[in-house]
Amino acid sequence: MASYSYKIEVEGDVLKVGFDAPAQNDQIVKDAKSILEGMNLEGGPLIKINGPASLPVAVVLAHHLAHLYGVVGVYDPKLGSYVVAVSHSPNNQVGDLI
Repeated sequence: MASYSYKIEVEGDVLKVGFDAPAQNDQIVKDAKSILEGMNLEGGPLIKINGPASLPVAVVLAHHLAHLYGVVGVYDPKLGSYVVAVSHSPNNQVGDLI
């Protein structure tokens, strides 16, 4: 099994993410992309992201997931909700809370 600086797993409609082995963003974004590609996610109407990510990693996640899911929500602990960050659905607008 490969060793990565980032970890990603799916539980239902939640993509749980977080840092793993210490590394710089140039390596972390490569690891995040590699993990996502290896997961063979099927896509669907909604995916929610929960966990820490640097800005470069967040962009990798959003880019990959926006091609597969109608709505991408990101957890905001201050709001206690997921904020819609990407939407291709008439049912959810960017900024909606889920």
